[in-house]
Amino acid sequence: MSSLISLSVAELQAQLRAREVSPVEALQALQARIAAVDGTIHGYLAHDDAAALEAARHADVSLPLGGVPIAIKDVINVRGQQCTCASKILEGFISPYDATVITRLKAAGAIPFGRTNMDEFAMGSSTENSAYGPTRNPWDPARIPGGSSGGSAAVVAADEAFAALGSDTGGSIRQPAALCGCVGLKPSYGRVSRFGLVAFASSLDQIGPFSKNVRDSALLLNAVAGRDPLDSTSLEEPVPDYTALLGRDLKGVRLGMPKEYFVGGTDPQVDQAVRKAIAHYESLGAEIVEISLPHTEHAVGVYYIIATAEASANLARFDGVRYGHRTAEAENIIEHYRRTRAEGFGPEVKRRIILGTYVLSSGYYDAYYLRAQKVRALIRQDFTRAFEQVDAIICPTSPEPAFKLGDRSDDPLRMYLADIFTIAVNLAGVCGVSLPCGFAQVEGKPLPVGLQLIGKPFREAELLQIAHAYEQSTEWHKKRPAMTRQTAAETADFDN
Repeated sequence: MSSLISLSVAELQAQLRAREVSPVEALQALQARIAAVDGTIHGYLAHDDAAALEAARHADVSLPLGGVPIAIKDVINVRGQQCTCASKILEGFISPYDATVITRLKAAGAIPFGRTNMDEFAMGSSTENSAYGPTRNPWDPARIPGGSSGGSAAVVAADEAFAALGSDTGGSIRQPAALCGCVGLKPSYGRVSRFGLVAFASSLDQIGPFSKNVRDSALLLNAVAGRDPLDSTSLEEPVPDYTALLGRDLKGVRLGMPKEYFVGGTDPQVDQAVRKAIAHYESLGAEIVEISLPHTEHAVGVYYIIATAEASANLARFDGVRYGHRTAEAENIIEHYRRTRAEGFGPEVKRRIILGTYVLSSGYYDAYYLRAQKVRALIRQDFTRAFEQVDAIICPTSPEPAFKLGDRSDDPLRMYLADIFTIAVNLAGVCGVSLPCGFAQVEGKPLPVGLQLIGKPFREAELLQIAHAYEQSTEWHKKRPAMTRQTAAETADFDN
């Protein structure tokens, strides 16, 4: 059983089809693993064992993901399961329908299993903002796993899931993937349906996979990508086989190294690991080209105006009238709204609603929100021009390794800078992936470092090809945290 939980999706598929293991056995191995380690990690908020076992008994292993359990971030609706968004205001809410990505996973034979922890309403970079307690990093439980999809990243890294879905609004897939040492893919905006995803910032949100390797991310994207008539923002773009280009070499590939992403402020060990990865790409035949994304310095400010404005509008529906938490102490309707939202929302959600309401208010809309949208257009133009020169962009995912729980709780501005290398990708609507590229030694412990590759809109196949070439020529993706109980040889030698 211990070796079963360490399998990738592709490896598990092969064993399921060869009848070497059954879907029920795979699920039971996962359940045993969760029972053994999730008390420490707290990656899951809930898991419906009975429903999952019933699905496993009837799984068709001939389907693309037949019999494979997939963990789901608690912001994506699965019919009959809770969807709390890690918030007290939705405590006890049961989804009445499946999100489109869930419908598509089920059609591919996958078993949606487990609700993973997250920052409340996907607002955060550490998964400390969950109303149900923080998730911990499998490499060092004293540290954060990243956010907002920290639960999904942690359960994949800790072998509590074969793969998982998350959502990425400003780095919420890529940053926790980097800090937990797994692969995290943010598809282009419009590539994957958002129907059934509880909205944080509608022009930025995108659903994507966490996995143990690049091939698995390609397999999951195969299942969930494509136009959806239920989501007007999903686009009518052809859906290729995302595994088709994997294994090709990098001859003729040009990678852009943005000078604005290699400046002071990045942890020296992170900088060293990423630069070594870039040199390795060069040895594989890629051409490295210095490029400029001149409006990078404005990305964080623009993001926190646009994202909070959209959050202010999207979260207005959570008022205790139709579903979710409802205050018991209101004397009139105004008091009902005020007390319900005060009791139900956590501090970070309240902070962002207040910021968003402010920038949308009379007298400030033009000065903040409208101006931010204009600068966003300039950021998008930066990427368009860069992609005229290069096939993809290469840079760090996070400026530092995982920090300790509580280190940034009283400094929200410093916390916001954790996504400084990922935010612009969402503003531009392009695709990005984070994959392991080394380790930083901090207080005697190895902490993963993530390499970010940014691709052209709807060119995820080429992006995954570039990521796969690096991954398969290195060993970083095979390293597991000590709690996975791998052999000493597999956990040793973390030097960059």
